[in-house]
Amino acid sequence: MTTEMTVVAAQVSNNSVPRNVSLRRLLRTPLGIAALVADIALLLLAILAPIIWGRSADAYDTAGINLPASSAHTFGTDGLGRDLLLRVLVATRFSLELALGATLIGVFFGLLLGSLPIVTGARVGRFIVAAFNVLVAFPGLILAIFFSSIFGIGATGAMLALGVASAPVFARLTHTLSAGVAGRDFVSAARMVGAGRMRIIVRHILPNIGDTLIVNVAMGAGGMLLAFAGLSFLGLGVQPPSFDWGRMLQDGLQQIYINPMAALGPGLAIVLAGLALNLTGEAAAQLAGRRVSTGRRRWLPSGLAKTETGTNGPWASTDRPVLVVENLTVRFPGPDGHPIMPVRGVSFEIAAGECVGIVGESGSGKSLSALAIAQLIQAPGDVEAGRLLFDGEDLLRLSRGRLRRHLATSMAMVFQDPMSSLNPVRRIGSQLAEVAVEHGGLSRRAAAARAVDRLGQVGVPAPRRRARQYPYEFSGGMRQRAMIAMGLMLSPTLLIADEPTTALDVTVQKQVLELIAKVRAEQNMAVLLISHDLAVVSAMCDRILVMYAGQIVESISVATLLAGPRHPYTRALLAAVPDLQTDRCVPLATIPGRPPPPADFGTGCAFAPRCSYATDRCSRTPEPLSIDGDTVACWHPRQGAKGPPRAVEPGAVSSTIARTS
Repeated sequence: MTTEMTVVAAQVSNNSVPRNVSLRRLLRTPLGIAALVADIALLLLAILAPIIWGRSADAYDTAGINLPASSAHTFGTDGLGRDLLLRVLVATRFSLELALGATLIGVFFGLLLGSLPIVTGARVGRFIVAAFNVLVAFPGLILAIFFSSIFGIGATGAMLALGVASAPVFARLTHTLSAGVAGRDFVSAARMVGAGRMRIIVRHILPNIGDTLIVNVAMGAGGMLLAFAGLSFLGLGVQPPSFDWGRMLQDGLQQIYINPMAALGPGLAIVLAGLALNLTGEAAAQLAGRRVSTGRRRWLPSGLAKTETGTNGPWASTDRPVLVVENLTVRFPGPDGHPIMPVRGVSFEIAAGECVGIVGESGSGKSLSALAIAQLIQAPGDVEAGRLLFDGEDLLRLSRGRLRRHLATSMAMVFQDPMSSLNPVRRIGSQLAEVAVEHGGLSRRAAAARAVDRLGQVGVPAPRRRARQYPYEFSGGMRQRAMIAMGLMLSPTLLIADEPTTALDVTVQKQVLELIAKVRAEQNMAVLLISHDLAVVSAMCDRILVMYAGQIVESISVATLLAGPRHPYTRALLAAVPDLQTDRCVPLATIPGRPPPPADFGTGCAFAPRCSYATDRCSRTPEPLSIDGDTVACWHPRQGAKGPPRAVEPGAVSSTIARTS
């Protein structure tokens, strides 16, 4: 079904602090003042010194050869009678150009090498990482001397040699920082919407590591200045008649006993310039950090935008399930060479408009099963299944490009932590719009308009203003609403909500759950809800899957759950949930023992060590038994409830949820 809507996306005023205000605040600090003064001094010297004193610095004076420091010649003269102070000042431009050029070369190749493991994948990436880790073990100056023999002696050869020699350091820094960001939920969300690897690097990873890179690049420029001077001092860098501070230091060393200032002058210039570059790096990092919180360019449209929701409308009435999972298994390599299977043999179906809940203790495989369905398991993890059908397509047999498009347009996922699921350096509206731009075929203006509309649809107040804000400006509940709005950008047929109410207070939990129920009813959307809270799933879901040790041990309807589940584990979960009638003088019920680790599931019933009904028969693999249409993987299923069922009263969540769902 295709629908049309008209969205007013008026341009809004920037409620953040302007950039120039942040710059003024920075300049009030001692660091900002020192960096500004140093930068102005270096810039003026680099521009004006060759113009003003260039000819004087090259003028010969045979009558004043190797003169010591005096009022006429502050640093003395060299072997041709040239004033050393003027030559130090004139050399500022050439020395800075060479150092900054070598730095840019190192940064370029470093970013390229550091990002390659993300682009090429884990197998090839391991060899790339090992290569630059080996190169980092060598002193940078030794590598520079080695590469100088390849690129040749002279200013250009030394610049290339230092740039290539410094690339492994920047590559290792980039890779280390990127690895810390690549595992965040907002990167997984970007993969979910089908963003390519290069787009993920440019739009999601590099902006989040920019501050640290800026500091290290600026400080690296200071170190590069010293390294270049070292190469020139060794005779591998600048060659006569050209000169830089390193070359002047070498010449001054020859007369250090006659005129110490001949060597002290260029040495002092190297130290001061390096200090200025380091101060600039610190100040730039602070300014970049403030700019993240004060805003970037406007992206919202200023007029009217007419958009369509696309062809992925609500599901028509059909008997075909939205999702079919058959014998789903997730494997990871173990330390002893044997594979570990945290998810094993999971099978279920979800129909259009149906809400299925998955419950179980932490580590039971709930979230991992959802990630496997969404094709977000990364190497060395391996996903296998007899069938994994979504919207009629076999996800395990689709090409990569078609899989990205199919999942991005038809499946949405809401992660546990909305703060880590949203890119902290990008505006909320921009992140939502990316989905429609990449896979909805919309222009940026139309996608921005739809993002505003979706934020309003999920109950975010003042959506046009909120779309311009960053995640840190949203409360936990609002961030979760924004995540749901992101999932609704292309009207998906399936929403996977992985503990969407984690760390939210009761009132906000109620609002988020009511929102999911409302969207489900309006769009006939299937929902897979993962939660620890039995009260939530009993109020929200039509059917409940209970997982333990990577398996579904019971599949039951909500009515059966309320009347009394049959599996001892499900009954123990219910008994452990308190309600208003729980005796406060009696210790809360608990399940003795702990769930087994994935490497020790064994061949029998994994719950047997904690089950009071276990017998020797349970040491064998439990066979699924069908009882009144429900599935129970147990040799000793219980019947009925011992007393009224606990803690599944829909009123604990909201009677409104029950009515809406």
